Order: sequence, then structure tokens, then C-alpha cells
Amino acid sequence: MIRHLVLFRLNEGVRQDEPRVQAGARAFAELGEKVPETLSWECGWNITDRPIAYDFAINSTVADTAALTAYLEHPEHRAAVALWSEFATWVIADLEL
Repeated sequence: MIRHLVLFRLNEGVRQDEPRVQAGARAFAELGEKVPETLSWECGWNITDRPIAYDFAINSTVADTAALTAYLEHPEHRAAVALWSEFATWVIADLEL
């Protein structure tokens, strides 16, 4: 099993309440149900104001590297990434469990 972790940081001057940001958050909130390869899916906004904290996170699992590839190539995933690329940067870790 693979845990897929993604941490997003909003770009300078971008606010969480902007419509485009809210659309991006909705796209990821719904993504776990749309991609059959996901075994678990959690995402949401950071609730602390620590300076080192990221703004939004995804914590998900897939069965194996083939499932991870299918998830990454899924049209709904690509569409959500396209939204976020307009207003955020992110880091990713894929861990074998």
C-alpha cells in the first residue's frame, strides 16, 4: 500500500476565501470518490497559524504503484491540479506502507 501525502501553500496574496481557491478545495474534497484507485481519502485546511505550517493537505492511500499512476493520470486529478497550479505550490511524499 502507498500513502500519498500532499501539502499545499497558497501563493503570496492569495486568500482561502477566494472563489477560485474554494473551487480548488471542493475539487479535491470530491476527488477521492471520483478516482476508483483511492482506498482512503482525507483532505482539508490547516487549522493552526504556525509560520511553518502549510495551508491545505491531502492524505490518501492507494494499493500500489500502478494504482498511484492511474490516480495521477486520472482526468479529475489533472483538472484539480490545474486549478491549484494557478494559486499555490505544493510538496509531495509517497510512502510505502
